[in-house]
Amino acid sequence: MDDPSTPLFDYLEKLGIDVSTVEHAPLFTVEESQSLRGDLPGMHSKNLFLKDKKGELWLVVAEEDRAIRLNHLHKKLGCNRLSFGNADLLLKVLGVVPGSVTPFALINDTSKQVKVAFDEAFFASEDTLLNFHPLRNDRTTAISPAGLLKFVTSLGYAPQMLNLEDEIAQSD
Repeated sequence: MDDPSTPLFDYLEKLGIDVSTVEHAPLFTVEESQSLRGDLPGMHSKNLFLKDKKGELWLVVAEEDRAIRLNHLHKKLGCNRLSFGNADLLLKVLGVVPGSVTPFALINDTSKQVKVAFDEAFFASEDTLLNFHPLRNDRTTAISPAGLLKFVTSLGYAPQMLNLEDEIAQSD
């Protein structure tokens, strides 16, 4: 089987974006990642593939420890109520399976069906590495915040930046 990371890494190289990748056992949840990643530096994420009541698709990329409340998140995004997109839709639109959801999967959304929103905490310091699965959950790829934005915008997305810490505090 072809490695789904290869076209991604080729594209990142074409853009001049430096990344580093480590291999590990397959990880399916944030909890597994936290227990098995060891000393991997940088910020880690939770990536939510969501669908609103009108069928609009979202990829919300949040700092891994954020408590995300879907019943409040839709207000921050300016969309209808949200629920999780199913595995078939995830594979069809982003070309990945549950456990491998990542902003890198936007490379597979050729018809730009997904809107993307990032926790602004990822962009608070240019010196912090950001870690995501490279379309498979047995590797983790580190990228700079500037590199991530360059990648996402090169694909034609205008990501929404969210203060998710603020949203959680206000919703309590």
